[in-house]
Amino acid sequence: MKHFLLFFFLVIVISATAQKTILHCGFLIDGKNNEVQAQITVIIEGDKITGISKGFIPKGSADTLIDLSTKTVMPGLIDMHVHLEGETSKDQSLQRFTFNEADIAFRATVYARKTLMAGFTTVRDLGGTGVNTSLRNAINQGLVIGPRIFSAGKSIATTGGHADPTNSYRKDLMGDPGPKEGVINSADDARKAVRQRYKDGADLIKITATGGVTSLAKDASGPQFTDEELKAIVETARDYGMHTAAHAHGAEGMKRAVLAGITTIEHGTLMTEEVMDLMKQKGTFYVPTLTAGKFVGEQAKIPGYYHPLVAPKAAAIGPQIQKTYAKAYKRGVKIAFGTDAGVYYHGDNAQEFALMVEGGMPPIEAIKSATVVNAGILNMLDKIGTIEPGKLADIIATDENPLKNIRALEKVSFVMKEGKVYKQ
Repeated sequence: MKHFLLFFFLVIVISATAQKTILHCGFLIDGKNNEVQAQITVIIEGDKITGISKGFIPKGSADTLIDLSTKTVMPGLIDMHVHLEGETSKDQSLQRFTFNEADIAFRATVYARKTLMAGFTTVRDLGGTGVNTSLRNAINQGLVIGPRIFSAGKSIATTGGHADPTNSYRKDLMGDPGPKEGVINSADDARKAVRQRYKDGADLIKITATGGVTSLAKDASGPQFTDEELKAIVETARDYGMHTAAHAHGAEGMKRAVLAGITTIEHGTLMTEEVMDLMKQKGTFYVPTLTAGKFVGEQAKIPGYYHPLVAPKAAAIGPQIQKTYAKAYKRGVKIAFGTDAGVYYHGDNAQEFALMVEGGMPPIEAIKSATVVNAGILNMLDKIGTIEPGKLADIIATDENPLKNIRALEKVSFVMKEGKVYKQ
């Protein structure tokens, strides 16, 4: 009986280890090197990459072979700035009064799926109602199809600031939101707001360091936090093991955030050379969100598309972002890929690559900014960002080589996340 049980156990173990997924990759961009490798086999067991071999090795009898021999294969893409709870529309400001939390959640599942199918296996959701954190949990539990999410929960703002949820409400509805709702007015409030985000399950902290384009308020660029508030936010976030992101259009708000030790600056539209040099000194990353800038600039030309408070800001700020990005990249500021999806249409995230290349970045650097660079910011370099043994099997493929045609990334034909194929 003992011998039979041992034999049975060995059969189970051997069968489990024998089942592999074999990818025959025509061309491979592994995220580590700048060179494209030809005819590579990637071996996957469970959710991880276990081997990489030159040439197309044959599959075993129990293995699954996926033929990507005519494709260019690369790591799953990472977008550092999305808003999965909503999407641009003419009546978006009205939706705050007509949508229930369940309405937001059901739509978010659709946007999450579109994002994954576009080749983005990981995203950083930089602000919503808290549904974004629940969406993260549902995806992790296998209940919803979507990318791996790092959620900021609700963004932190000041009273009347870009992420104050009651801007332009009727006075009897406006109330006085505080740290629990993500609105602060002192260093003590700042600490409490960060701790509340931690309590709510956020992975990181997002602040709105200046005015913004899509908020129902006049200002798009003025600073909105004091130095003391910013210092309290960054220090408290670090205590709780969270990195920080700052929405910022105006230079003074950016400068204050960088000096406080913020991890990433989002948008950076009116960034000065002084701020660029300070970011280089501090090691701050710049997330340009070029697609969103271009989109809002174009939509501002359509009468009635945006609220009257939003339209002039979109017309003025939107067209400036790509110029700032080009200057910052040339000056040596560290660039991280992020798009602000939700301000434009989900699933179109890869349009950012062409805009980055137009601004002077070589295609391989643009791809690395959306893979290995972003994985590093997320402290996930041991799990994602490159194709190598031991990493999670987040893998995508395109029909064309994106180093020859960067727009090939806008038509991803194969998506695998954690060893499971979602698009083929």
